[in-house]
Amino acid sequence: MRVAAGQFVVTPQWRRNAQECVELMRRSAEQGASLLVLPEALLARDDNDPDMSVNAAQPLTGGFLSVLSEESRRNRLTTVLTLHVPTTEGRAANTLVALRGGEIIAQYRKLHLYDAFSVQESRRVDAGDRLPPLIEVDGMQVGLMTCYDLRFPEMALALALQGAEVLVLPTAWVRGPLKEHHWASLLAARALDTTCYIVAAGECGNKNIGQSRIIDPLGVTLAGAGSLPQLIFSDISKTCLQEVRKQLPVLRNRRFAPPQMT
Repeated sequence: MRVAAGQFVVTPQWRRNAQECVELMRRSAEQGASLLVLPEALLARDDNDPDMSVNAAQPLTGGFLSVLSEESRRNRLTTVLTLHVPTTEGRAANTLVALRGGEIIAQYRKLHLYDAFSVQESRRVDAGDRLPPLIEVDGMQVGLMTCYDLRFPEMALALALQGAEVLVLPTAWVRGPLKEHHWASLLAARALDTTCYIVAAGECGNKNIGQSRIIDPLGVTLAGAGSLPQLIFSDISKTCLQEVRKQLPVLRNRRFAPPQMT
């Protein structure tokens, strides 16, 4: 099947960001993609206001997802992204949603909050408490992750052991010393840990690196973006994945118990 990852600069205006998403959805569907991954926290962002994403939070029935759902009804594309959803006063959950046919077919609250590199996501964001469900797209099982989850191999492994063949990852990967190196290394490592394809979309702009990637089960980059807005595509194959897992049966050869949530 054909998969896509789209990146753009998220602005402070949610309507403008929604239209950017709609355009990427339209272009992906026109190119025959079955799956599109968009970046993390797409409602609103301001380089000078670290709290804007939470302050702009909307319910899943809000205007932002209504615009995307309308576009989703026009095609068979599955679109994955995250937005902030209000929880209690002044707080929100960083919530991944998968849209298909105008409906939310799956949702997941980010488990691992980005309390690292002088950032404290947990100051205003509530963590999830359960693994996301797998979704099926064109006969392939897709596991859902969000940004900082990439640094925790237990999560990717848990999804693979449940049957995931593709891992999707909306992100806003923050710039910094060695951060691009970490990004590329971790994507390849998680693909090799799990023998899964990875489709990762990164928000681009002044503070985040972009660099969306589509990775094969042997850690090879099939398609990659730079730091500017871009939409990338690649074809992925269940037959190829099965052949890799036959040659490199790490999921079967492992000697440790499956990861458990604390």
